[in-house]
Amino acid sequence: MSLFRTKSVEQSIAETEEPEHRLKKNLGALDLTIFGVGVIIGAGIFVYTGLVAATNAGPAISLSFLIAGLACALAALCYAEFASTVPVAGSAYTFSYATFGELIAWIIGWDLVLEFTVGASALAVGFSGYLTALLDGTPLEIPASLTSASDGVVNLPAIVITLVCASVLIGGIKLSSRVNQIVVAIKLSVVALVIIVGVAHVKTSNYTPFIPPSQPSSGADASAWKTPLITSIFGLEPAVFGIAGVIAGAAIVFFAFIGFDVVATTAEETKNPQRDVPIGVLASLAIVTVLYIAVSLVITGMQSYRDIDPDDAAPLATAFENVGLHWISDLIAIGATIGLTVVVLILMMGQTRVAFAMARDGLLPVGLARVHPTFGTPYRITAVTAIMVSVLSGFVPFETLGDLVSIGTLFAFMLVSVGVLVLRRTRPDLHRAFRVPGIYVVATASVLLCGYLMLNLIAETWFRFLVWMAIGLVVYFAYGRSHSRLGRGEMSGTRTTDPAEGAAADPHA
Repeated sequence: MSLFRTKSVEQSIAETEEPEHRLKKNLGALDLTIFGVGVIIGAGIFVYTGLVAATNAGPAISLSFLIAGLACALAALCYAEFASTVPVAGSAYTFSYATFGELIAWIIGWDLVLEFTVGASALAVGFSGYLTALLDGTPLEIPASLTSASDGVVNLPAIVITLVCASVLIGGIKLSSRVNQIVVAIKLSVVALVIIVGVAHVKTSNYTPFIPPSQPSSGADASAWKTPLITSIFGLEPAVFGIAGVIAGAAIVFFAFIGFDVVATTAEETKNPQRDVPIGVLASLAIVTVLYIAVSLVITGMQSYRDIDPDDAAPLATAFENVGLHWISDLIAIGATIGLTVVVLILMMGQTRVAFAMARDGLLPVGLARVHPTFGTPYRITAVTAIMVSVLSGFVPFETLGDLVSIGTLFAFMLVSVGVLVLRRTRPDLHRAFRVPGIYVVATASVLLCGYLMLNLIAETWFRFLVWMAIGLVVYFAYGRSHSRLGRGEMSGTRTTDPAEGAAADPHA
């Protein structure tokens, strides 16, 4: 009953053929790329651009996006190799089960619940805010009591969009892909409009200074609870802007990149995962990084970072309002509303696939891993996820959960990066359709950069993250450990080999 018992790659792949747990393979490289672009372009580009520019980095927010994108790119290469080697639902959870063992796999699975479920809930609330603003003053205006859990009775739009997304997900992965393609086309059109029209209103004087000089933090932001952990560790004076502000900004805008790992969770539903998953992961990340940098340069060029309201939930729309382009502002609001819909959809999809894999392994109730006889989707866990997201978004007032989701994702990225190295050493015999070039340099750089970004998140975020992980450990020891199919010897495709088999160095490493 070792806490670090591992499930072989062969076992993971064999389980995908079990009739009651078999998912339909309907996705190609284009589907995966669009899924990635669809989930990444969301609250990050529509909200965080103004927030971080005003409070951390100034015009150098473009550098913050570049640093965060680099961290994601390093981790994405590791994800791509893992997904092409182990084309099974579950993403980092499944990868960790094959390398670190069951306890670490559970921890990362619980961590991904934080990323996907809480992220989907927060974005459902964001959708409600944009929709409410759009309908304000029209015959379709929604009463305030039905649009906020803090100031009213319930956040009804958030609940409705969650249930709509769940229905689409149950209807099939191909249906989800088609809906995503339409919405992504709309979002990309809006982003392109922002860049093309906004460039004509850029004032180069707004880029000076490009990296604002560092200045001390003040008020509540100067408390140890609200300052980056690295500041407290090394006894540094709390400060904003400067190089430190750019790095801290990268840790915050990292939230804007969350979601590309959802592509890896769909490996089991991909026709040719060894080829298509790496393409989908890397292509979507490259496209979005370029767009983020372009938008951040346009917005900070249209107005001085000093004039941006950090509490503004729609900084892109406000920037165009300030130059008299009200019709562009309205289009951005419409695009954000539609765009957030598909982000909620894909984050919920990611959560259902991770929970599906955990249930199939017995760490969650096995009945949740049943697939629909017609649609071939994990309908039971999708329904449970819909209930969880509906309750959180409809009845719990959300403030800023971006940092909490970011720290969980960075932690997952670190484990995946280390896991690729471990699997290279222990299983050099496995076929790898995609291999990370310079694996030791890339994986090490990924771990160091992700770890450094984690240290730049505030101490309060670290505390909440550790509390969440502690709750997960209680659930594992109370249920998961004793119900594990691996522990009970119920796994399919068992492979018994001497652990020393993989000790020889991989000649291609």
